[in-house]
Amino acid sequence: MAEMQGNIHSIESCGTVDGPGIRFVVFFQGCPMRCQYCHNPDTWDFNVNQKMTVDEILKKYEGVREFLKHGGLTATGGEPMAQMPFLIELFKRAKMRNIHTTLDTSGVTFDKNNLAKIDELLKYTDLVMLDIKHIDNEKHIALTGHTNTNILEFARYLSNKKIPVWIRHVVVPGITYNKTYLKRLGKFLATLDNIQALDVLPYHNLAIPKYENLKKPYPLKDVPPLTKEQAMDARNTIIEAMKNAKKS
Repeated sequence: MAEMQGNIHSIESCGTVDGPGIRFVVFFQGCPMRCQYCHNPDTWDFNVNQKMTVDEILKKYEGVREFLKHGGLTATGGEPMAQMPFLIELFKRAKMRNIHTTLDTSGVTFDKNNLAKIDELLKYTDLVMLDIKHIDNEKHIALTGHTNTNILEFARYLSNKKIPVWIRHVVVPGITYNKTYLKRLGKFLATLDNIQALDVLPYHNLAIPKYENLKKPYPLKDVPPLTKEQAMDARNTIIEAMKNAKKS
């Protein structure tokens, strides 16, 4: 029987912002969301046929393993959980080789009626980097085209399962750079018991040339990048709201 194949966009052999240490980063092809600030629009389409097997990926990993000390393998995208059977097999086989596994996901495909596959995946997942795009559901729909209901449910589920999580939140002027929303996010995060890190990512517009090459309109072309000072202010606002919520 032919080995299972995944639809893979690309691989980065020495990633430094995709989990602890230096990472071997596997970009999965295909994503249901259309985030207005997405810097990988070339990973959206599910119908791009660049197939790889788990063996092929792990062989590439072993080729650079000596450079990945204190690191491991990160699945990102696109949306890795949209290819759940392949993702499970990749992480399962990685753990058999004592490889640290990180899942970088938006959680958009989480389905509480299909927990068997989720639990199987989490058995082989050391860390989840969870992107919370917007805490307000209506604003989330406007920003991404999807509700955030199942994403927040996934965050709670990970907390209940005691899976270590790094929260990622992109702060965009006029969209998520808003005291009310940042405080709401902090209040929500205070309800979770598994957060190991909070990455507040300042919005930038460096993906504009990529959109132009793909002949796709860039929705936020008139939005200025977030400054370092604004990013620090946003992070402080979230953390202060978390602390206040835990006290009350």
